[in-house]
Amino acid sequence: MVATLIILLASVVLFVHGRIRSDLVALCALLALILTGVLTPPEAFKSFSDPVVLMMIGLFIVGSGILRTGLAMLVSSKMLAFAKASEEKLLLLIIVVTTLVGAFISNSGTVALMLPIVISMTMNSNINPRRLLIPLSYASTLGGMFTLIGTTPNLVIAGVLSEGGYHDIKFFSFAPVGCVTFVVGLIGIWFLSKLFLSDRAGSPPKARSKSLAQLAGEYKISANTHLAILELGSPLVGIPLKELNITDRYSVSLIKVIRNKRKSFFSKGVEELASPNTILQEYDIVEILAAEANFDRFMAENKLAAVRMPAHMHSNLGIAEALLMPNSRLIGVSVKNSKFRENYRVSILGINHKGVHKFEGIKDEVMKAGDAILLQGSWNDLARLDEEYDNIVLVGRPLEEAAKVTLDEKAPIAAGILLFMIVSMAAGLLQPAVSVILAAVLMVAAGCVKGMQEAYKAVNWQSVVLIAAMIPMATALEKTGAVEAASNALAAGLGGGSPIIILAGVYFGASVLTLFISNTATAILFAPIAFSVAKTVGLSPYPFLMAVTVAASMCFMSPFSTPPNVMVMAPGRYTFSDYVKVGGPLQLLMGVVMVLVLPLIFPFSL
Repeated sequence: MVATLIILLASVVLFVHGRIRSDLVALCALLALILTGVLTPPEAFKSFSDPVVLMMIGLFIVGSGILRTGLAMLVSSKMLAFAKASEEKLLLLIIVVTTLVGAFISNSGTVALMLPIVISMTMNSNINPRRLLIPLSYASTLGGMFTLIGTTPNLVIAGVLSEGGYHDIKFFSFAPVGCVTFVVGLIGIWFLSKLFLSDRAGSPPKARSKSLAQLAGEYKISANTHLAILELGSPLVGIPLKELNITDRYSVSLIKVIRNKRKSFFSKGVEELASPNTILQEYDIVEILAAEANFDRFMAENKLAAVRMPAHMHSNLGIAEALLMPNSRLIGVSVKNSKFRENYRVSILGINHKGVHKFEGIKDEVMKAGDAILLQGSWNDLARLDEEYDNIVLVGRPLEEAAKVTLDEKAPIAAGILLFMIVSMAAGLLQPAVSVILAAVLMVAAGCVKGMQEAYKAVNWQSVVLIAAMIPMATALEKTGAVEAASNALAAGLGGGSPIIILAGVYFGASVLTLFISNTATAILFAPIAFSVAKTVGLSPYPFLMAVTVAASMCFMSPFSTPPNVMVMAPGRYTFSDYVKVGGPLQLLMGVVMVLVLPLIFPFSL
């Protein structure tokens, strides 16, 4: 037992610390359990074929098909369009629609789907996005409580109940709990957001969309963007930019080239983004991003002359802000290694990490989840990037671009597959894991997901490995007697046979833990303890397991507790205190209500 508890404690500390990836921590814990002899290799690796793990993989693929075909975005945007003139209606519809979508798609996928729509709608209605993006994040969490597949903790407790001989958890068994969390969440979000997310001075948008100038101003690059024309005899002429090494030598970024063959600045030249292979010519006009002193030195040493920009020169290129999702392939990649210019003819102009904007010397900056990056390119190239690049969301385009939603011809097929999966699970026609895997295969076979390569890319393997590697921890805790000891201590320490007090202890213990580690890890650790507590005191395990999944999922007061909270932080310009002020009371209110209501839905009696 001692070895197991040490491994568990070390894992929790590393989860909280956050410097090491959670999936790596989980794998190391799994190996430690094997090497210390607590588990045999078959016991340790059995979880990788667990139905819960297979369902997670299938659900990522199904969700990708729904998103790729544009079905969910079309339905959501149509519903949101009804409320564009009223902030109250918009807030209500965002919560309702996001909750509905979140019942069938992961909360990260739900926010990725709704984020550009909500931002477009706020700008069309002249409403500050900060008023609505935290409610969007919280609503995606509320939706997960309605169905078996809505959130990973639901799958975890269903697995624990099934292993304990309780096989009657169905697709909509969580719906009564979901209805309560939705009502509490709606009321709490409505009043708390109005109280604490009021518009800051000067922050409401003044235009119907973010213009190029507005985005450049937000990233503080307006005053540092310069134009210069190459004079006769410039040493930059005829040499590829990658050989000139301009960025390292002068701390400047050459963004764009205007081919000026008529040798007149006022003639409309041909614009192109600068790339490593770009070769400059005499009389070319270059757009440079640099501090004033660096720009002056660059001009003086390379025979360039500063010029002003006529309005028509910006007509062909646009800039856009992109938000990095938690499972983006860009996480951990430096700007210079992103290959945006080579692959998409799009340049990274600036980066926003937790509200700190930076444009100078960003080539070595490593991108992190929740960062926003400022991109420049033609609108066609930006649209192609938005369509093809996995797990980024363009949120800073002009309204006309951000609001465009097209319905792919595969969308009706995706809708049919989703309906089949839901009906087969709800009616018990197939085992839940079989229904999900079948739906995932049909999504690929029907072309809703473009082949197995895209299907594999759609899976958040970090989450899959995390849950598969942590499930054996519950086995180890039970095998060594740690679960029994913890449950006995919990039952004795919380009023002996008082069910409400024990339930409250289980709920708030899980609620505090999920502030520091993921909801999945919290559910995996607390579910077997809650089950054992119920059996120890002779009560039904259902209210205690439901308390675990609700507490693990309803984590609102930290911006880093769930991926959706991180995703809305940058575009909403939120601070840590915003989450504490809105999420803290909501999390406490949810806990009090659920402790009182859960026994009414799932009685303590066996």
